[in-house]
Amino acid sequence: MAKKKNPHNIESKHLKPGSLPYIWGKIKKNPGAMFGLIFIVTLFVLSFLSPYIMRHDYQEIVIRNRFALPSLEHLLGCDEVGRDILSRILYGAKYTLSIGILSVAISCIVGAILGAVAGYFGGTADTMIMRFLDVFQAFPNILLAIAIAAVLGTGFDKVIYAIGISGVPNFARMMRANILTVRGSEYIEAATSINCSTFRIILRHAVPNAMSPMIVQVAMGIASAALAASGLSFLGFGVQDPTPEWGAMLASARGYMRDYPHMVVIPGMFIMLTVLSFNLVGDAIRDALDPKLKN
Repeated sequence: MAKKKNPHNIESKHLKPGSLPYIWGKIKKNPGAMFGLIFIVTLFVLSFLSPYIMRHDYQEIVIRNRFALPSLEHLLGCDEVGRDILSRILYGAKYTLSIGILSVAISCIVGAILGAVAGYFGGTADTMIMRFLDVFQAFPNILLAIAIAAVLGTGFDKVIYAIGISGVPNFARMMRANILTVRGSEYIEAATSINCSTFRIILRHAVPNAMSPMIVQVAMGIASAALAASGLSFLGFGVQDPTPEWGAMLASARGYMRDYPHMVVIPGMFIMLTVLSFNLVGDAIRDALDPKLKN
């Protein structure tokens, strides 16, 4: 009698740990991660389609609708000047998500370069880079971002630079630690023995094998950067009203919190759900990439 094949064994043979199909399989098995992924994708799609699908423009001011409560006409109500909150939430998602992604991209690229150089060469280069980064890490990230934003000024691009620069030390230290782990590996020694250039060894051999923890850090970092962007806007150092960034919406509505709580609760809920979604997806990616957590 023919022995039936176990589909789980077939899957484990064909899916390489750390590959995209393997990571996707882990995410699919995690209800929390699937919720987070669906929420993020839906928010992305709606934010780009909002100019075409929303009945009300996010800049449209209708004085008679000031402080309107949620209704069929305005599903999430209106703000203090009669602008539709749902339109501003969806349109503002572009800013919050873009700031999170672009600022983490800056942190990751600059941090990976500094960490790779410090970890691979060691010695004086390592000491100089790490002591320079220690100066940045002497301040909390949000305080450093506020200081940089105060120097650069307010605006969408300035917030990206402020949050991106403040996140460099964390990525640099993680890359340095990973490079130190793989620097003595046999494939690095083999590449050195055949006279590969140092640049090629770092770029083609050391960095790719040290990227797994960085991918997890990126997923978690986007959530932190989005939260920091909202915090900067709330404090007046980020994107300013009338641009519909969620933190700026909170800042403009805080004076009406007692009488019209929906103006504060709705942007706050979207910030919370976005941060939670990225963290859930990041946890699932970590479970897929961390050898200690594999089944």
